[in-house]
Amino acid sequence: MTTLDPKADLLRYLRSAREALLWKLDGLSEYDARRPLTPTGTNLLGLVKHAAGVELGYLGDTFGRPSAEPLPWLAEGAEVNADMWAGAEESRADIVELYRRAWAHADATIEALPLDTVGRVPWWPSGRDEMTLHHAVVRVLADTQRHAGHADIVRELVDGATGMDRENTSMPSDDPVWWVVHRARVERAARDA
Repeated sequence: MTTLDPKADLLRYLRSAREALLWKLDGLSEYDARRPLTPTGTNLLGLVKHAAGVELGYLGDTFGRPSAEPLPWLAEGAEVNADMWAGAEESRADIVELYRRAWAHADATIEALPLDTVGRVPWWPSGRDEMTLHHAVVRVLADTQRHAGHADIVRELVDGATGMDRENTSMPSDDPVWWVVHRARVERAARDA
């Protein structure tokens, strides 16, 4: 499906990336949604929390449209990297709802302003802090897709679930034996190289 509306294209891809990121939480226990699965602590709920802050910053504050959402991980003296994981007192439902409110706020900014609108990124150095809405949407879209890719891998490590959603795995086979054989072939090629 093609459109001559660049804003609609950007929104469609951004919304798809958001949904893919959230799907990775479906059906998981609290532990599996939060547990770190890489040496740097990457976890599914933390990716969602981070994505919410990114949207509120780049597609809100940057264009003079701050949200009323408190983001304690950005406060003076907050723990470094606190946006990348959820404390025990932070519920999954609250983080998911924060992300959905961030979507609504960001979408309202995108819909209200022309793509060539110039904003100022408050946390960038003065004199190098300007960005157009188009640039901001592309930046957020790229960041969301990047983290959805992280979530793909983390979720596969948790329970083997893959793909964009339950109906669209985009995988060549759903046969576990096929994957064992495929993985062994890839391993052999790596060793032979």
